Amino acid sequence: MSESHASTTTITVSSGHLRGARTGAVERFLGIPYAAPPFGERRFALPEPAPAWQGVRDATAFGPTVPQHPYYGPIGELLGTVEIPGDDVLTVNVWTPSSRDGGGLPVMVWLHGGALERGTPALPLYDGTAFARDGVVFVSIAHRVGVEGFSVLEGAPLNLGLSDAAAGLRWVYDEIAAFGGDPARITIVGESAGGALVAALLARPDTAPLIARAVIESGPLVAETPERAGRVTRALAKHLGVPATREAFAGLPPERLLEARRELAAGSSPLGGAPGFALAVDPASLPVSPHEALAASAVPLVIGTNTDEYRLWFPPAALAAISPLKLQLARLALKISGRALRAYRHDWPDASTGELFGQLATDVLLRRAMIDVARARTAPTYVYEFAWASPVRDLRAAHALEIAFVFDRVAADEAVRMLGPAAPQQLADRMHGNWVRFVSSGDPGWPAFGSGGEVQVFDSAPHVAPLPRAEAAAALPAPRVR
Repeated sequence: MSESHASTTTITVSSGHLRGARTGAVERFLGIPYAAPPFGERRFALPEPAPAWQGVRDATAFGPTVPQHPYYGPIGELLGTVEIPGDDVLTVNVWTPSSRDGGGLPVMVWLHGGALERGTPALPLYDGTAFARDGVVFVSIAHRVGVEGFSVLEGAPLNLGLSDAAAGLRWVYDEIAAFGGDPARITIVGESAGGALVAALLARPDTAPLIARAVIESGPLVAETPERAGRVTRALAKHLGVPATREAFAGLPPERLLEARRELAAGSSPLGGAPGFALAVDPASLPVSPHEALAASAVPLVIGTNTDEYRLWFPPAALAAISPLKLQLARLALKISGRALRAYRHDWPDASTGELFGQLATDVLLRRAMIDVARARTAPTYVYEFAWASPVRDLRAAHALEIAFVFDRVAADEAVRMLGPAAPQQLADRMHGNWVRFVSSGDPGWPAFGSGGEVQVFDSAPHVAPLPRAEAAAALPAPRVR
């Protein structure tokens, strides 16, 4: 049945009645507010409960998107954006099987990526139909990003975007039974910055008990001190000629703050240039860095990275321009030893200087902490590496490439931009099936990491192998809060 032939359906939650859409065996309810609009007096403040509504609220379209600018340059050609005007930006979206008699269905909660300053659940790639088709109640959560969500301001709480995600997760726990879901079977899943938020929710004493399982795809796991996390806020304040206070920032429209951020970040990447937004260790909202909390968590976990993460951020021309001197300077800045550099040259004998730079820096950002967490945990932990190489722009197995496979959407237009027109559907069947299996049972279908260090490698021919490049990763500096 096409979207144009979808019929309507209604459901009731605590705040009122909702009118959604039914297409075939799947129902969807979009743009449901879980918190009040974070503007006016609520700007740079903790999320407050959404008010109830009268009558039946239309839930057939996504709610407004949070303030942000699209990606620019080569990365903007690969990663799409959606802009929906309006203030009611703190919403959830639910896809659920039409046939759900008796309830008790597993629940998957999705947190999007975007370096903590971009992203929205309204992106077509995040359509939850395939999960609902396969018996999972799928929920995506919108939260504040960028200046509105992760500034470090005098007079304002820290980690507001994380507090939004926590409020959204609480809404899911309280309301998901109305959609056929079991609140005791919630799996939170996130990619990139979304993976960082997943880890952070597991580190919070108020949200960790709500989570039965978790999946972290290419997520940074180490939070920063407020001083370090506040570098971007202080730079914005200086650029704008105002103090880094809630009062001063709330006196400026979101558009002006976005434009100032664009001016400062021009030409930057996640690995260099202007400082980016980060989670901050904070007694009220994030009492311990996620990498420390994950090591002790009893929640079953799937965690992994992609072989060539950095190739999304660095086009081939940018990699070719990285000189041996720049590699050495980066090595010293990141406190990477000569032994580690030699280990990487051994594991990547054909890599250019730029490729070595990218692998080193992204492993410091993502992979070393992931491996340390997997080795430290006693709870069931399943590690993967996504290795399928896209032919588009020599991306190879770049950051975010696995998402279309997880969502079973490799043929969708927005996926083809990164994957090309011939991505293997059988790999999507395998990955999507593994995620559904883990959300449903806690076992994704490959061996736990354990003492043997076995990893599921997702490639044209998926296979289990010992942890790739283990010696090189072990030579990198241990992750720590800075």
